[in-house]
Amino acid sequence: MSKYNNKRRSNNSNGNSSNNNLLPLHVIMAAVSGDAGAIRAVLRHYKGYILTLSLKPFYDEYGRRYLFVDEELRRELETRLITKILTFKPKAA
Repeated sequence: MSKYNNKRRSNNSNGNSSNNNLLPLHVIMAAVSGDAGAIRAVLRHYKGYILTLSLKPFYDEYGRRYLFVDEELRRELETRLITKILTFKPKAA
């Protein structure tokens, strides 16, 4: 199990606990540095979005529409994300 797997929970303004949908800064910075575990964590974070972008329609002989994941497109999107992570230059604060 990777040290980047933990799901952080934070308190919102009401004091209620809620899921935080942002990646922690330390994970982003580790991914930019080339840490394989952090890159996998970023890919996991964006998995649903990448799968949604990879959906392609298919129509059968009766005109019914089905959706399937175009695996080649999914891999291309993941590769582009990894490339952007590794070439990202964070701004100095």
